[in-house]
Amino acid sequence: MTADFTFAHCEEGFDEHIEWSIRGYGNLLSDVINYSRYFVENNTNVVDIGCSTGKTTQKMLEHNQDHCCDANYIGVEIAESFFENLDKRKEECNYSHPWANVEFIKDDIRNFKFENCSLVTSIFTLQFMPKKDRKTVIENIYNGLNEGSAFIFAEKIDCNDTRNQDMMTFNYYDFKRKKFSTNDIMNKERMLRHMLKPNTLDEIKEMLKLSGFYSSQVFWQNHMFIGIIAIK
Repeated sequence: MTADFTFAHCEEGFDEHIEWSIRGYGNLLSDVINYSRYFVENNTNVVDIGCSTGKTTQKMLEHNQDHCCDANYIGVEIAESFFENLDKRKEECNYSHPWANVEFIKDDIRNFKFENCSLVTSIFTLQFMPKKDRKTVIENIYNGLNEGSAFIFAEKIDCNDTRNQDMMTFNYYDFKRKKFSTNDIMNKERMLRHMLKPNTLDEIKEMLKLSGFYSSQVFWQNHMFIGIIAIK
């Protein structure tokens, strides 16, 4: 396993690895795809932040093709370890859906200009960004969304008190031991220590509110991982 936080080089493959790492991850993605149908519109942009292998981007395209064949699907990914996956995903989309507008941008989301967006998604991405930049990115997302459009995202959070934090953490470790050794779990924790900077749910809601999202709703949670939908 290569020592990078994306775990794109895991022997079992990234998509399967994250299924093993986050209980209910498949249900979360299914929810995100289903919610996309409420928001994707023709002649607008659908942006998937931290698109990794491009799987979610493609699934949103396929789920909405019957009523929004003219939407633009844009995946943005900074990690070079995913670039080869994205090239293959692009070829697959071009072959299977030649009518579709699909683009994968290999860059930092902080350089991206959000505009005319009907939907923006971010699945466990902002938590790896320096906290000082998160509010700016969320503000940029809000400003780039059309009225009535949505920001749907998932994050790992910190609990508000130490007892809950301990219970959640060790229950999560027990779950991961079904697929990973204790050494694997601890090595990953050490690797992510300087990269993963979770917020509490209260902090996330405050950032959303300060950026203009006055209403947000948690629609999924498992251990310390949550999914939130915020509508402009």
